This record gives sequence, structure tokens and C-alpha cells, in this order.
Amino acid sequence: MTEVIDFSEWKKLDIRVGEIKAAENHPNADKLLVLRVDVGEDRQLVAGLKGYYQPQELVGKKVIVFVNLRPAKLRGVESQGMVLAAVASAEDVVSLLTIDRDAPIGARIE
Repeated sequence: MTEVIDFSEWKKLDIRVGEIKAAENHPNADKLLVLRVDVGEDRQLVAGLKGYYQPQELVGKKVIVFVNLRPAKLRGVESQGMVLAAVASAEDVVSLLTIDRDAPIGARIE
């Protein structure tokens, strides 16, 4: 486990329901995919999902996205957030977090 945080810190996180609209291999990295995700606005995300998911199987999935993460360039491609996933057994298993009932795109996770 990691450091315990106050509720006020948790409230700073903007986490939303998104839908993957497009996915492709990263042009400069073997383990990264470039995703276009609708979270109420289009975002480009770079995710370490290659090897766990094929790009075409991601399109249409509703996922959970950390949207107020500072943008960063990953191997030359800007990422405007982070798709959340469960990681187990030293990354042998990676599973995208999703929702179990229909929720609108952009709905805030609380």
C-alpha cells in the first residue's frame, strides 16, 4: 500500500468515464498504444497496453480516465491523461477499469 491521503486530496482528482474512439500502435515505442478517447471532449492518451490488448479490440470500450493529469510527451507523442487499469503479478495481467452499468461519457467518478 502507499501513503494515506486526506479526502481533500482525493477530491482534486478528476476521473471520468470515457469511450475509446480510436487506437493505434505508437510510432516510436514497442509497448505503447495511442488512444483517442471521448471524455466529454476528445483526448489523446498514450498507454502501455500493447501486448495486453490489440488496438482494434479497444475501440468502443468504456474506460475510466484520469483527466486532470498534467500532459506529458511519451516517446514523442503527447498524452493528455491516463486510462486506468488493474495490474497484477508484476504486470503479467493488465485489465482496463470499466463500468458495470451504462453511464454517460464524461460522467465523473466519485
